[in-house]
Parts: sequence; structure tokens; C-alpha cells
Amino acid sequence: MQKKERPLILITNDDGFSAKGIHELAKFVSPLGEIIIVAPDGPRSGQSCAITVGNPMRIIPKENKNGYKIYTTNGTPVDCVKMSMNIVLERKPDLLLSGINHGSNSAASVIYSGTMGAVFEGCMLGVPSIGFSLCSHKPDADFSVCESVVTEICNKVLRKGLPAGTGLNVNIPVVGSLSGIKVCRAARGHWTEEYDKRTDPAGHNYYWLTGHFHNMEPECEDTDEYLLSRGIATVVPVLGDRTGFHQIGMIDSLLHD
Repeated sequence: MQKKERPLILITNDDGFSAKGIHELAKFVSPLGEIIIVAPDGPRSGQSCAITVGNPMRIIPKENKNGYKIYTTNGTPVDCVKMSMNIVLERKPDLLLSGINHGSNSAASVIYSGTMGAVFEGCMLGVPSIGFSLCSHKPDADFSVCESVVTEICNKVLRKGLPAGTGLNVNIPVVGSLSGIKVCRAARGHWTEEYDKRTDPAGHNYYWLTGHFHNMEPECEDTDEYLLSRGIATVVPVLGDRTGFHQIGMIDSLLHD
């Protein structure tokens, strides 16, 4: 009898292969299948769905100390997924995981997130894809609160799959003990971009992006922002297809009346 292959789990991120979060994620899911990490060689936060088109791409195997293969690329998280599918992997992965990101990707952050860019790419390629984020930017953050969330969700998705074209955006608050996991919607809001003006040693001005998220519905109890603030991990279904299906008729009337 032919031995059944273990599920193949592809892991990437936008914080780079040396970030603590990606190795914690690999540790949490290693009992579930064969792990292959393909991640950027350095931080790529805020890259969204960017791809590299004007520079040569490289992929480099790294020393394997944990029982799984690790490769780095000089590209974006989406580049990592594309190169994995076309160069590294010998078969289609059963699951694509991105993270664990250092910092929240709730609400409108999903638009800018390199972590979630990799998830959207996986959705388009027909691979069940999940992005995990911890609401802490500390390089040495404690990811132990993430373990039960990661293993529960990954176990169920490996067994049951996800709807075609749908990924999951999972955010986990920094708490001693979670108050649960809830499927919800992203809070409506926007980032208020502010630029801190500074001067370099040569006397030239430069600008550093700052700002904060403005939640337009802070009292709505069915949003990720509301639930995270109450110690609950959130799961938001996301779609790779950005078509506004409900608006097609209205836009058609607008253009043809």
C-alpha cells in the first residue's frame, strides 16, 4: 500500500525569515504536516500585493535546524508565493500560511499588509490561505497566546477546506488568556497619514510616516476592532476577487442613462 503524503504547508511572511513570528508559526503547525518556509530576506511590511518586475530575483536555501526547509528571496511576500509555486515546490501545497505578523492587520490594514498580500495570492492560486497576526510590534513578543488559535483553525481548514477564492485574516490580541475566537467583519475606518518632518546631517528634510487608525464605528460589536479590544481573537473572511458585484447594476445605469 502506498504511504499517504503528509499535508504540505507553505509558510511565508512580510517581517523576513529571521522574525520570531514565522518560526513560532512553523513550530505550532509542524505536527500537522510537512513545512516549507519561503520568506523575504528582510522586512517587507506594507508591500501589500506588490511584485518585483524590474530587478533579478534570487532564492537561497538556508541552514535547516528545525526539521523543515527554509528559503529566502530578495522579493516581496507575493514574490515568495509565486517563486514557491514555480521553483521550490514539487506539488501544490495543501495550506498556505502567512505570519505570524508582528502587529495587527485588522480593519483597513488588510489593504496595505504584505502578510495579507501573500494570502490573496494563495486565494487566486486555489490554495486555502490564512494570515495570522499578533497585536504586538515587539521583536521578541510572546506568541504563546497564538498557539491554540493557530492549531485549531489550521486543523479545521486542513480537514474541511475553505470556499473557493476565500482566505482568512486572523488577528490575536495580546492577553494572558483569550476570551474566545469569533468570525466577524472588518471595522470600517481609515488611517490618518501624518508625516514627521526631520532633517538629515546634511541639512536636507525628510519625512517619516506616522499616523493612527480612525475607527468610524467604535461601538459596533460585530467588528474585529471591537472584539480585539475585548480580548477576543478575530477571523475575517477575505476575498481575492475585489469585484463590487452588488454595484454592477448601479454603475451600468450610471454610465448608460
